[in-house]
Amino acid sequence: QVQLVESGGGLVQPGGSLNLSCVVSGSMFDLGRMGWYRQAPGKQRELVAATTNLGRTVYGDSTKGRVTIARENAKNTFYLRLNNLKPEGAGVYYCGGVARYNGEEYWGQGTQVTVSS
Repeated sequence: QVQLVESGGGLVQPGGSLNLSCVVSGSMFDLGRMGWYRQAPGKQRELVAATTNLGRTVYGDSTKGRVTIARENAKNTFYLRLNNLKPEGAGVYYCGGVARYNGEEYWGQGTQVTVSS
């Protein structure tokens, strides 16, 4: 069974940057589309950025130009770089993927990002 584990969260000053990682155990090849999502307290989980099955990138409404994602299949790792973080960018960041063969979704436990002076 595929498992996802996020890491790299922590405390960041406003305007700072942060690198998050999602390590896939099992078989990353089985996952097609993968994405990063953020959930702020009391709010619905929102798209940050995701890859399509064609290798293209889609972004959330307020994230394009401020985030970068990279999928490294050889390392079984999916990366997210957050740039110019603002307080509203804080929350729990989740890594998710969709199985190619049956469409089943897999989610990690999330990693906390706090933006504060």
